[in-house]
Amino acid sequence: MSAPSAAKLPPFDPADPLGLDDLLGPEDLAIRDTVRAWAADRVLPHIAEWYERGELPVARELARELGGLGALGMSLTGYGCAGATAVQYGLACLELEAADSGIRSLVSVQGSLAMYAIHRYGSDEQKRRWLPAMAAGEIIGCFGLTEPDHGSDPAGMRMYAKRDGGDWVLNGRKMWITNGSLAGVAVVWARTDGGSGEGGDGGDSGDSGDIRGFLVPADTPGFSAPEIRHKWSLRASVTSELVLDDVRLPADAVLPGVTGLRGPLSCLSHARYGIVWGSMGAARASFESALAYAVSREQFGRPIGGFQLTQAKLADMALELHKGILLAHHLGRRMDAGRLRAEQISFGKLNNVREAIEICRTARTVLGANGISLEYPVMRHATNLESVLTYEGTVEMHQLVLGKALTGLDAFR
Repeated sequence: MSAPSAAKLPPFDPADPLGLDDLLGPEDLAIRDTVRAWAADRVLPHIAEWYERGELPVARELARELGGLGALGMSLTGYGCAGATAVQYGLACLELEAADSGIRSLVSVQGSLAMYAIHRYGSDEQKRRWLPAMAAGEIIGCFGLTEPDHGSDPAGMRMYAKRDGGDWVLNGRKMWITNGSLAGVAVVWARTDGGSGEGGDGGDSGDSGDIRGFLVPADTPGFSAPEIRHKWSLRASVTSELVLDDVRLPADAVLPGVTGLRGPLSCLSHARYGIVWGSMGAARASFESALAYAVSREQFGRPIGGFQLTQAKLADMALELHKGILLAHHLGRRMDAGRLRAEQISFGKLNNVREAIEICRTARTVLGANGISLEYPVMRHATNLESVLTYEGTVEMHQLVLGKALTGLDAFR
């Protein structure tokens, strides 16, 4: 069979140079375009101001709107959830983070951490109580795993749950909790009576049989969630500390479906998958800003996009951006087929966030001094990605996950 002539080929599309839209069906494209239009209307006109002020003043309103779009817990089924595919959820994450990482974080923590934990490990009563309102954005959830002294090693957590008759009494603190001050319910992981526990590598299936998940309504006496201020990253996002001081919970507050670190780590894997896509949204927004600037900004009598060094930067950014999106597509298809491993998610999170940061930094050089202005999205995305690089597993943790998978040797301890 002869190759098609150039006249029969579709034109080259700078926005989709690899033709990746051909991998998407009509419903995929409709979901992507709906989320993109919502973000353009509700987030982009205001995000620079919110970021500069260091707040997200309409977080609850945005959550209800996102619930109306079906974007909260969208890959879950039943209980008011949309039942979307993994690829469709990924496309939504990309479009949300193209607006701002803080918006995608709100959605990820709500759906992939708090709702996912309840959906996968909760009782039928817990699911009926919480998930429909969370899917609608009427109740916001948070996920309490990280502690002030234990981030990459969650097996060392000090949050403790003690039995007192038929109740549980929880004491301790969690740190760097997205949505914490907004939450109507917190999924809190705590150590209970039992062994010392092992694991905590940030990505393996190491177990710690005395760790349990608890659903803590925010109005429970002894629970507070003071907001963390003075951040230079994720400024348009609510980040909090969780303080539990003799918080008394009934026996049915425990997630019955899991014990040990397998529970929170499986939730983290689901959230990390969204980051694989989302980070490419931040990268795309920065690349598009640099490309538009390069063809309009004139120096030495012509657009700077006409100079070889600028074209080299644009070509390299486009290369890594669309390779990353292709990788996200591949992982999404594997997740939809039930064949995606945690190590493969680490592969995607490590690569895509690292490349997204480099794209932002390169885009900043194309914009020159204008690159540091909030009139353009580049510096905002770059600083946000510094948080994305660290949360849900640091670079080092994902390198060690892959190193263990490649060699069979555990280098975490």
